[in-house]
Amino acid sequence: MNIIDIIMSAGKASVDVALYTLIPIMVVMLFIMKYLEVKGLLDFVVQHATPLLKPFGITGLAFFAMIQLNFVSFAAPLAALAIMEKRGTSDRHMAATLAMLFAMGQASTFYPLIPAGLHWSTALIVSICGGVLAAAATYHLFGRKLSDAALLNEDEAVTHQESKIGLIGIINSAGSDAIRLAMGSLPMLIISLSVVGILKEAGGIEMLTRLLSPLLDKLHISDVYILPALTKCLAGGTAYYGVVAGLVEKGLYSAHNINASAGLLIQTFDLPGIGIFLGLSSRFPRLFRFAVPGILLGIALRATVHAILF
Repeated sequence: MNIIDIIMSAGKASVDVALYTLIPIMVVMLFIMKYLEVKGLLDFVVQHATPLLKPFGITGLAFFAMIQLNFVSFAAPLAALAIMEKRGTSDRHMAATLAMLFAMGQASTFYPLIPAGLHWSTALIVSICGGVLAAAATYHLFGRKLSDAALLNEDEAVTHQESKIGLIGIINSAGSDAIRLAMGSLPMLIISLSVVGILKEAGGIEMLTRLLSPLLDKLHISDVYILPALTKCLAGGTAYYGVVAGLVEKGLYSAHNINASAGLLIQTFDLPGIGIFLGLSSRFPRLFRFAVPGILLGIALRATVHAILF
């Protein structure tokens, strides 16, 4: 096993994700968010949506992030999170938002699996329910000791100087922010993919499959889920889709398998996802530990519903 080659391969894959996935999506989404902010539409949505979502610990900007995750891609909510961080969203609301995003499924995995038999509408509704539960549980229970005070005035409209920024200025600002945020996620992404590569080359995945097979047999769970689950946890949603697509092509993974496991396996709570999201702000790693119980609760709800329905 050549560890250097594995690390170099992980680095190349991580840079590819940053350059060809994160940056393009984030540039466009940040441009849209900043344009809406300058025009005052973002403040309008925040002002009117926040009172409706307040019982769940979800702010208006967090609602934007929810929509972006479920209808655009896993990287799209980074724009909303960047705006929330800029506006000084309170620790308690931010922890609830992180829990919501990690517990939900991402459109970039949902959409490609529809031709393979995924019931998208059901998966989407269950995803949102799991996210809302994760946010509410984190805000009212697990993160209740966190500060509820905004670091800045979150409801404050954009400054007069910002409102004068032209279209080119907005594009340039969105581009620079997108590059900075994407580059900040690279270290955790490289480490997580390196771990996956080392485990694979060392035979760790095959060994774990053999160890878990007797337990899964007793629980009447097919061992066909082991490789997708391990891939998802260690390498993320894109790698998970690649593995599942290969298994479907070989006839080893059915539409039933996809739908039954969607609540558990299609979410952003994996090593690359954690690295990308927590790399946005220095306070996110501190808030993450308060969000984890809510995340697990939201995913448990989604997994249970999918197991019952399918």
